Amino acid sequence: MEGLPTTMKSERRWRSKPLQTTSRPSIVMAFFSCVAWLYVAGRLWQDAENRTLLTNLLNKNLDKRPKVLSLEDKLAVLGCKDLERRIVEAEMELTLAKSQGYLKNQDQKSSTSSGQKLLAVIGVYTGFGSRLKRNVFRGTWMPKGDALRKLEERGIVIRFVIGRSANRGDSLDRNIDEENRTTKDFLILEGHEEAQEELPKKAKFFFSTAVQMWDAEYYVKVDDNIGLDLEGLIEMLDRRRGQDAAYIGCMKSGDVITEEGKPWYEPDWWKFGDEKSYFRHAWGSLLILSKNLAQYINVNSASLKTYAHDDISIGSWMMGLQATYIDDDRLCCSSIRQDKVCSVA
Repeated sequence: MEGLPTTMKSERRWRSKPLQTTSRPSIVMAFFSCVAWLYVAGRLWQDAENRTLLTNLLNKNLDKRPKVLSLEDKLAVLGCKDLERRIVEAEMELTLAKSQGYLKNQDQKSSTSSGQKLLAVIGVYTGFGSRLKRNVFRGTWMPKGDALRKLEERGIVIRFVIGRSANRGDSLDRNIDEENRTTKDFLILEGHEEAQEELPKKAKFFFSTAVQMWDAEYYVKVDDNIGLDLEGLIEMLDRRRGQDAAYIGCMKSGDVITEEGKPWYEPDWWKFGDEKSYFRHAWGSLLILSKNLAQYINVNSASLKTYAHDDISIGSWMMGLQATYIDDDRLCCSSIRQDKVCSVA
């Protein structure tokens, strides 16, 4: 009996050894299985997160993605480019036309009752204190009343040219308005301030306003210190009908006055070179521009430079153009010619 327990103990020990041997690999395999499962689950979770992130980014940038253009879209784009090219070409042509002094789609301008183009618009410069001179002109070479209307039927418009007072609506303006209601022979430049130092700017306002109001062959600027042979001027202009780019006058030059305080002082004297001599230009008391030159002044008046004197200013504007300079000494009022059309009053 004593040997039986010993034998049973030995048998138990023998039987327990294989159990220990088989359980260790199982535990190791189970451990690695868990690790592998956790790794695969982590990768699957990470892939799901990446897909979610990419989906959100694509949804946000959906509107920013380039769209595929259909054939109609491509044709529309090409049509817009062609239209843009045509617009650029039209703008270039318009710029060229403006530089040559032409305007399109202008308002209807005054002409003769028969519809014929006027021969000339004559603007006689005047001032607020020159009523006596105006009355002298109306009693000599310048028609008045019905005779002035009949002259317009012949294609000649004559107006006294004046601006407005620095104090708009004062007695100076009211006196001019009252005189004009009686005589109807004024061209009042509403945008111009009448002053001696503003005469160069008055030239721009006169030619711009006249060419907008009347369709004429020529536009004539006359000072109120000369007498005019009206019929002789009409005959001279009538012979030159149809001549474009004509700059007509008693051409002269002269020294530039550089000393301030002297008569005819030129503040911009330094621009005329070392010789200090003016370029060739028409004498200011009587000068004539053809229609397209007057149109050029009208189109470009905002950018045209003025100098101390109106005749110098107009001459500087003509220098940059293909203007035909016509030096006619019949327009030299101090000339000894018998057939001159003007004389110093």
